[in-house]
Amino acid sequence: MAESTDLPWWTGLLDALLPGACAGCGAMAAGRVWCLRCEACLPRIAADACPHCQLHARTATGACAIRPRGDPLSAAVAACWLEPLVSRWIHAFKYPERGLRGLAPAAPAAIAELAARAARLAPGGPPDLVVPVALHPRRLRTRGFHPARLLARSVARAAGAPLSAAALVRVRDTPSQTGLDAAARQRNLRGAMRARRAVPACMWVVDDVITTGATVREAARALRAAGARRVVAVCAARTPL
Repeated sequence: MAESTDLPWWTGLLDALLPGACAGCGAMAAGRVWCLRCEACLPRIAADACPHCQLHARTATGACAIRPRGDPLSAAVAACWLEPLVSRWIHAFKYPERGLRGLAPAAPAAIAELAARAARLAPGGPPDLVVPVALHPRRLRTRGFHPARLLARSVARAAGAPLSAAALVRVRDTPSQTGLDAAARQRNLRGAMRARRAVPACMWVVDDVITTGATVREAARALRAAGARRVVAVCAARTPL
């Protein structure tokens, strides 16, 4: 089930070249993504938080009062809240500058590390397979790379699980989600993804940010339709509901 990631040539640098300087303040970080001071300031989500909303403490039953009825996601976890510094890293990762400055490893390394940390928060043990949310081929041609695919690689490594880069496909090039409320986002994405083939029982789906959860939920619906019984979203950051 695992497949080649077919990643851009430069993505191997993200594994080999951690920034020599802290991604937060620029101070020397001794091979770490962040210096100890910036590490302590990260807007981390508590490890014992509810695995659905991450807003309050985990309950004995795992139930969450604000979890949508019929939620196709078994859990949705991220490592940090989407506060301004994390948001800047996300933007620099997804929209790199032109030229050599666009290859600066600080933001990609920071977001990849957050995604790997989110993997360690996911309940229920490692998955059978890790997949990124699907990107429409037109968007891929425009962007030149698939951000969620890069993060899925870090998540799969952290979980010790196989990765399938193309298990999900985007069958509709949906309009931007920017400015849409939760209900409109769900309508916009309905039926936008499907699985290429049958998938294993336990799946993790990876994206950069959970905003309303519409994207990862649509991915989860497609995976459940293809045979998954448990789908967990693993993302670098999330916006509080």
